[in-house]
Order: sequence, then C-alpha cells, then structure tokens
Amino acid sequence: MTAPAIILHDLTVTYSRHPAVHHVSGEFARGSLTAVVGPNGAGKSSLLDAMVGRIPAASGRIDIANDLHGRIAYLPQQSQIDRSFPVRVLDVALLGHWSRLRWWSGAKPAQHAQALQALATVGLSGFEDRWVNEMSVGQFQRLLFARLLLQDAPVILLDEPFTAIDERTCADLLGLVQRWHAEGRTIVAVLHDLAQVRTHFPDALLLAREAVAWGPTNEALSPPHLARAREISLHWDNHADWCDLPATAAP
Repeated sequence: MTAPAIILHDLTVTYSRHPAVHHVSGEFARGSLTAVVGPNGAGKSSLLDAMVGRIPAASGRIDIANDLHGRIAYLPQQSQIDRSFPVRVLDVALLGHWSRLRWWSGAKPAQHAQALQALATVGLSGFEDRWVNEMSVGQFQRLLFARLLLQDAPVILLDEPFTAIDERTCADLLGLVQRWHAEGRTIVAVLHDLAQVRTHFPDALLLAREAVAWGPTNEALSPPHLARAREISLHWDNHADWCDLPATAAP
C-alpha cells in the first residue's frame, strides 16, 4: 500500500497557549481531495499553518512522506497578502519557479514562456505587464493559482481559495482543483460553502478545534456531526489556559 502523504499524530497547535487545534490524529492519503470545514475559530487555518511549517506544534507531530518534503505548495488567504508593493503580474507568476531560479541569472526564456502559459490557463492573457494592485480580488486569485501551476507541487494546501470571488472565477478555479486531483496530487482546502464541498470534494475533515469527523464527505458532514461541531463551538472559552488533556482516539 502507498504511504499517506501527511499524517497527524495527536497534534495540538496553540496561540499564546490557547488551543487552536486540539489532539487531532489522522492522515491525508496520497491523491486525496479533502475539504477542511468547521465553525469560525475552529482551527482550520491554524492546521494548514502547522502543516506547512508556519507555526510549530505545541504537542504531537506532523509526518510528511520523505519524497514530499519541500514539495508542498501553500496558498494563504488573500487578507494575509500585501498587494501594495509595486510588482507586475508576470513577476508574481514567475515566483512559482522560485525553487528553480538562480539569483545570478533570473528566469530563463522557457520559464517566462511557462509563466505566460499559466496566466493564459487561468484566464489572464494580456495581464502580464499590469500592476497587481490594479487587479480585482477575483483576478488576483487567478494570478495566485497561476503561481501554483508553476510550482507544480504534489501537495497543495489552499486556505479559503474561493472566498469573496465572483461565480465565474470560482468555477474556473474549481476546475483547476479538479484537474490537479485527476493528476494525483494531494489537495487540502479550507472551505465554508458546504454545498460546494459536497459537490466537489470527496473527503472532508470537520474540525471544531478537535476532529469531529474525518472521512467521506457525506459521512463527515452528516447532520449529527454538524450539530456536534456547533455544540462544541458554543462552549469554547478563548480565555482559558492551554489544557494538557490526554490524547483522544484517532478519527
């Protein structure tokens, strides 16, 4: 059997000793397409931050398959990205080649051509010389997906990739996600639209700081599990100290 892409072992992530992700265990299979859903403040973004190494685990660990180390692409929420810096669209797309670029030579002609093709794929032909601060939210999200195309990573983490964008852009970018899934890439996406999740994502992790359910979407997002997640969220105390509870069973 093929080893999982990522395994969470009793993972706890905290901010200032307050729990964001609490004793979560489970695995993301290679080639899986998983939506991470849950109430606001459920730890969804914190989970992705820990998986990509932006924040450390307070306890437990994250195991990434040996052949996937350094090969994870991460798309943060747009609200975390500063677009005020004067940079052109093509230059942002070329950042997808960052791990293959050499500082003394810059991008090669073939890499420029690939960047232009990526922009065309996401519907941004002719945008290469525009400034990013002139782009709409939907156009900028298309640009970030073009950068992901160039990264060509086997594991892709997406944090709220379809928030506040127009319906056409959402449909086009969902099409790219489906393409990546068909190519066998492992994709984990934080999402809020449950109808979208049920339609396009075969697997789901329902998170309420702890893992309420993890598995096939129709099972994970069953009414009892959703009710349980809401019930847990009603009893959160954001001023409580970090608790060191015993590990819960893996979902």
